[in-house]
Amino acid sequence: MLGTRTIENPDQMHELGLELGKALRAGDVLVLTGPLGAGKTTLTRGIGEGLGVRGPVTSPTFVLARTHPSLVDGPPLVHVDAYRLNSAVELDDLDIDFAHSVVVVEWGAGMLEGIVDSWLDVVIERPEGANAGELGEELIEPRTVTLTGHGERWEGA
Repeated sequence: MLGTRTIENPDQMHELGLELGKALRAGDVLVLTGPLGAGKTTLTRGIGEGLGVRGPVTSPTFVLARTHPSLVDGPPLVHVDAYRLNSAVELDDLDIDFAHSVVVVEWGAGMLEGIVDSWLDVVIERPEGANAGELGEELIEPRTVTLTGHGERWEGA
């Protein structure tokens, strides 16, 4: 599961999310890093579908965190947009049930130390410039997605 992949289109980003969602369990935390339009929310939609949660999964930009309950007796998905948060303390103040949920944090790089012991960094790189295109547009450039585990949960994954 860990490593680097090339994602050619939105369907492949969604498929990666499905694959991840089927492998995740309560207590798992993912930090998504990438520029606007890289595909973070598309990936999270796939994760939600793989987990079997109630949707639609949309960016929680204005609410900071949105919880999607499971429809299949699994863990809920908590989707966090940490863009407007300044520190791990503010993330912790959201009172998220990390132990019993799968938590996806967009823009959360550097905010999990001291909150959880293990997490999965998902870095999405996209070309920059006039021809880059956003994921979801008809013509896009491939994305490079790198998954790096931190902590005991991801050892040997």
